[in-house]
Order: sequence, then structure tokens, then C-alpha cells
Amino acid sequence: MKRFRGESQHKVDAKGRVSVPALFRRVLEASDPNWTSGKSPELIIVYGDHRRNFLECYTIEAINEVDRKIDALPRGSMERRMLQRLFHGQSLSTNVDETGRLILPMKLRQKIGLTKEAYFIAAGDTFQIWEPSTYVEEEVSRTERWLEELPDEFDPLAFLDRVADE
Repeated sequence: MKRFRGESQHKVDAKGRVSVPALFRRVLEASDPNWTSGKSPELIIVYGDHRRNFLECYTIEAINEVDRKIDALPRGSMERRMLQRLFHGQSLSTNVDETGRLILPMKLRQKIGLTKEAYFIAAGDTFQIWEPSTYVEEEVSRTERWLEELPDEFDPLAFLDRVADE
């Protein structure tokens, strides 16, 4: 599976159109089994509940993996119903247009307070869209606090030593 990498900030116009970073578009294309040259890649935007202050964008391959795991939960279980609500109900299927832009509906822009600028950040098999100041207030400060708790000479890659090789 391809991975998203990097971060960037883009203008949002009055109609909610925002350019998707070019490298992100390549991952969306490679991860959409129905995509062919000249077509627009599809993606799923999960906006979630009131606690989520960003939009999480899934490739078709990534959301299919989530769907398979949800489907494996016992039918009628609270976990399955809640995950269906969060990932099926509180989401939007869309595509990148021929100019490389997403159109974010007003409902989604209002939910995360998005007005003039959108901050894109990679998250492995997904990417997130934030209102830039919210990202700084929440995520940058959270990362700084986490790093401050570690010794100065600590290398965060050491956490990977705990992961078993497959």
C-alpha cells in the first residue's frame, strides 16, 4: 500500500474548493482500483463526531480495509454499530476533480472551522485536513509536550524496536 508523506497549506475558495497536494493525488490514484489515466481518483472523507476537529481522508484501499474489519465484528454489537456510524454515516464519498481539487461542503468546513486556508498533513495510509491554527493549537502543542517528556538524547525510532517484524 502506498503511503502519504509530507505537509502543505492551500487556499480554500468561497465554494470550498481546495487543491490537494500533488504527491497526495498520486497516492489516491494508485490506491483507487477503479482509477485510470484521465479519471478522477475517489476518496472517503471521514468527519466523525463532535470531538474530531479535522477531516480524515482515506484512499479506497484504506477504507476497504477498515470496512473489512468492521464487517468482522459481531452483527448487532455496540462496537460494530458505533464504528459503522463513525465510518459509514459520518463520512463523504468524493473525488479529486480534473484540476486536482476537492470540493469541501459547507457542513464539513463549518465543522472544523475552515475558512481561507487548509492544512494538509500525511498520516500514513490517510491524510488529514485541518484549519491551520487548530492544528498548531492541538497537534503541534501535543507533539511538543510528548517530546518534552522524553530525554534530550532519546531517539523516537527506538519505539519501533518494540514492533515485531512481519
